Amino acid sequence: MREDFLLHSETARELYGGVRELPVYDYHCHLSPKEIWEDRPFPDVTDMMLDHDHYKWRLMRSAGIPEELITGHKSSVGILKQDRFKAYAYALEGAAGNPLYHWTHMELQEFFGIDDALTADNAASVRERANDVLRETELSPRAVLKKERVKLVVTTDDPADDLGYHKLLSGSGYNDFAMTPAFRPDRVLMLNKIGTPGGFKGYIEHLGQVCGAEIYNLDTLKEALERRIQAFCMLGCRFADIGIPYFPQKPKENGSAERAFLSALRGEIPDGEDFNAYLWDMFLFIGKLCHDRRVLLQLHTSVARNVNSSLFRKLGPDSGIDCVSDPVPVRAVTDLLDALESSGALPEMILYTLDPGSAEPLAIAAGCFRGVRLGAAWWFCDHLAGIRETLEIYARQAQLSSFFGMLTDSRSFLSYVRHDYFRRIAADLIAEWVDKGEYSGNASSVMEKISCRNAMDYCTSPRL
Repeated sequence: MREDFLLHSETARELYGGVRELPVYDYHCHLSPKEIWEDRPFPDVTDMMLDHDHYKWRLMRSAGIPEELITGHKSSVGILKQDRFKAYAYALEGAAGNPLYHWTHMELQEFFGIDDALTADNAASVRERANDVLRETELSPRAVLKKERVKLVVTTDDPADDLGYHKLLSGSGYNDFAMTPAFRPDRVLMLNKIGTPGGFKGYIEHLGQVCGAEIYNLDTLKEALERRIQAFCMLGCRFADIGIPYFPQKPKENGSAERAFLSALRGEIPDGEDFNAYLWDMFLFIGKLCHDRRVLLQLHTSVARNVNSSLFRKLGPDSGIDCVSDPVPVRAVTDLLDALESSGALPEMILYTLDPGSAEPLAIAAGCFRGVRLGAAWWFCDHLAGIRETLEIYARQAQLSSFFGMLTDSRSFLSYVRHDYFRRIAADLIAEWVDKGEYSGNASSVMEKISCRNAMDYCTSPRL
């Protein structure tokens, strides 16, 4: 990629130049705390590029590549790394307009100094050159984070996680960057997933063991969650996430949260109205937990999980088989926000959606509540047009300089180039407004805030 990639004016190049070297505060990702702690050098670019990146798996599926070459490390043994890498190169060279075409070449350039366009024909050569760099530099997870100027990594962690790797890193004296957990209680909320490994009852028993107390009703569940979020906060937690494929409606009088929870503990699927009442009650409870501890709550909406049941049975979750779901009614969102605000328990919040048509309505709804904002273009919307459109929506409906900024939302260490991608797109968009005379304020300040400053200020501010 050229130095001026995505920068179409001198103004854009100047704005980008001012933020290019700013640090990264990655407030939402799915990197492995274990891999960060162990810090083992990456053995092969194939593993580094393909083992955790379902964006790439989905592209390969769309190109008709056999599954064993896509998720070879999960589904079979004996798959040659060069065959997997060549298969991905084949998928990529025809992916005009796909963000992976941009990201992959940015990855090759940033981490391996390779400027060639990756094709099936040169895949073997590119892989060999990249592996030479890996052998020479012993590139490891922490080396990647340091190279990309990452100052904070916020991983996504279940309440029942013992946070052992966070404790190890925190107590090691390592200070190139901080790693803190984000509180993600999705499994607590999904009590209708009785058939998951161990079942809901098994998960709740495990959570109780971690807390050192039996969980047998809704009150004891909430006590356990209070203990766990406190343990998270002791390790620097400033973020929580909810990303389940459901959003509660304001419940009817005959729904019972307690009844739903007790049904799930018996191994029964709760009644629909009871399940909704449970979600509503728990969303309010989690919101108050976050408010009281100054934890920013991120709500991820309009997502459907594991829609390919055959692949799910074979590969498990996080295999690139999630997709966009139906829009969440805006009234359901505002009812929840209003209930939290009315009870004095509204935390700072970021709203994300996979449904592009919901972004502007959510931005408008967020503007009715202080401290609530639309989030970055998320997941399948995280491409050139989606990032640009999200910034335009935010600018139309709010103060652009208050935008919280980019996140990786990824399991791949190579994905930090996406922060650079965002900064280039933002610089080009704001430069257009400047050059057209539509904005004459401090564009450099806006760029700094949305690239880094807002996230940094929140993450480094004292907890009240």
